Amino acid sequence: MNKSYEVEYCNLELRFDRRQIQNLIRDLIHEGYSLYWSETEAQFLISIRTGRKLVKLRFQKMKNRYKIVGDYIIKDEKLSELIEKLIGDTRGHAVVKRMKDRQIVIENIMFGEIIRLVEVSGMEHRIIYQKKPVVTLEEITKAFQSTRAEERAAVLRYELDYELCVLYDALQAGDSQAAEDSRDRLVQMRGEMLQLEL
Repeated sequence: MNKSYEVEYCNLELRFDRRQIQNLIRDLIHEGYSLYWSETEAQFLISIRTGRKLVKLRFQKMKNRYKIVGDYIIKDEKLSELIEKLIGDTRGHAVVKRMKDRQIVIENIMFGEIIRLVEVSGMEHRIIYQKKPVVTLEEITKAFQSTRAEERAAVLRYELDYELCVLYDALQAGDSQAAEDSRDRLVQMRGEMLQLEL
């Protein structure tokens, strides 16, 4: 195992049903991890032994589903691969920071897909990849017709974060037209947030 291997998972937004948690436990046992789990009315906890460290994954109960909560630093490559498979399988959201040789690579993941990849070296950062937003008219119509304001609010927060990144990049590049367009979109989002009472 690479001793300098370290991955930090922040802002995890993964939702599960009980079967997916059971599959995760099965995969961890199959990979040879020593683990135990416990359950209360409020949460499901999986404790995984990785060498001398104990990693505790916390799943908050939400009616008949679960949501992973907390930030995690993983220094075990296999466990990291299992968590990333979980992010993809649940189409979850996360910010993943990989520390390697005095360099940090930050992945922004939305709906199980990398939307932005940034490399940080000291004070400098370089955008390696950024996915352009692809939103169809049908998706927009569905979002506005949605009666579930809670779901729309969660998506709107991610859209807001993304649009702030777009504005920042436009300002850094000195592109006043793109910055103005981004500001207009932010004003529209603010109006929608007020309607949703966020």
